[in-house]
Amino acid sequence: MRRSERLFAIIQMLRGRRRPLTAQQLATELEVGVRTIYRDMAELAAQRVPIRGEAGTGYVIDAGYDLPPLMLTPDELEAALLGAALVTQRGDAALARGARSLIDKLAESVPKHLRPTLLDASLRPARPRSAIADGVDIGPIRAAIREGLKVEIAYADDAGKPTTRTIWPFTVAYTEDVRIIAAHCELRQGFRHFRTDRIRNARVLPAKYPESQRSLRKRWELEFPLRLDGNR
Repeated sequence: MRRSERLFAIIQMLRGRRRPLTAQQLATELEVGVRTIYRDMAELAAQRVPIRGEAGTGYVIDAGYDLPPLMLTPDELEAALLGAALVTQRGDAALARGARSLIDKLAESVPKHLRPTLLDASLRPARPRSAIADGVDIGPIRAAIREGLKVEIAYADDAGKPTTRTIWPFTVAYTEDVRIIAAHCELRQGFRHFRTDRIRNARVLPAKYPESQRSLRKRWELEFPLRLDGNR
């Protein structure tokens, strides 16, 4: 384990504990010597990480301390890069812009020893076979999901029949060929899956839906544990 990864691990271990951890406990968990832990604690103190304590009594970290956002291990950085690269290809326009911005920020901010990872060709996802076309800008729908707001949509089913629905959206699924909004449909009084390429118009309503997203998602996962396809 690299020192930077070990420092990260120490902070994570202390953040998850209410009682002090001794240097010996940390050393045993990280498979290093106690003297190494002492040196690591001195380095964290030099970086102004709010750790209190001393050898023999144990260490604690101040409540509410949060890690710097880019204190990443190589595996975490690779996961972030691959995910962002996939979103640039398969996300809607706003998410694609956000993903490209994230990659730029990572390139500017990660430590020097992790920068070669940014150039690793093995992290590049395969090119998609086709582009995903939405019927409307789904950015406002994603915003409605964050706020728990109802959305009125004009929708065409698989036969092209138009219908107007008021839905409670709570998830956008990104598949290889289409994007699908999972929602409770007031018209059908149940869960339905709406393909974004079949939505002709969408209007976010000022009304919040009466159930929490967590509850909706839990019920949905019980009803659709493996299956997610276009609206019936």
